[in-house]
Amino acid sequence: MIKFFLMVNKQGQTRLSRYYEHVEINKRTMLEAEVIKSCLSRSKDQCSFIEYKDFKLVYRQYAALFVVVGINETENEMAVYELIHNFVEVLDKYFSRVVRYSICYKIFSFKTS
Repeated sequence: MIKFFLMVNKQGQTRLSRYYEHVEINKRTMLEAEVIKSCLSRSKDQCSFIEYKDFKLVYRQYAALFVVVGINETENEMAVYELIHNFVEVLDKYFSRVVRYSICYKIFSFKTS
């Protein structure tokens, strides 16, 4: 099961976050900071799967954007890795050439209209 979904830039700023189970706001900021730190500190040669506390992190980097998904222990990491790729491909088709500014501004304007 997916616990959360994050999109983060290289500076460590969260651009999009979605939680699928209740996490208090102050714990979210601490969780995001720790998750982002652990993903950004890894080199490109290292595996994109990280065991973190009681769940796993699956992340993928696209230029200056990191997509991070927190999953439980029973979830298939490769399936989530492909899910991330498919999600970014859909964004690319919808917004024509995805960059982090598209995510910040176009998704926000889509939700408010």
